[in-house]
Amino acid sequence: MFNLGGRQMEKMVKQLGITTENIPADQVIIRSGSKEIVIDKPNITKVKIAGQDTFQIIGEISERLKEKFSEDDVKLVASQAGASMDDAKKALEETGDIAAAIMKLKQ
Repeated sequence: MFNLGGRQMEKMVKQLGITTENIPADQVIIRSGSKEIVIDKPNITKVKIAGQDTFQIIGEISERLKEKFSEDDVKLVASQAGASMDDAKKALEETGDIAAAIMKLKQ
């Protein structure tokens, strides 16, 4: 095949218009549907080819279920309904709506 040295490879890559850039980051989160893919301690390389950016990410990968409601949502429901945080979170999960969760807990 080809036997290219480092400098020859760099020259060829440059001629093709390919550029790379390291991107500093502490964590990468990919949100999809009901889960999140979390990449800790990422090593991110941005590659630009023909005007399009692509990213290569290497790191410690884990998955977690995505929280549908924020902690502020849970606090709001709990305070408005006079309920505990656990009850507010459960009502939010059951109803899927802040107003409906408050109404459910007030009944």
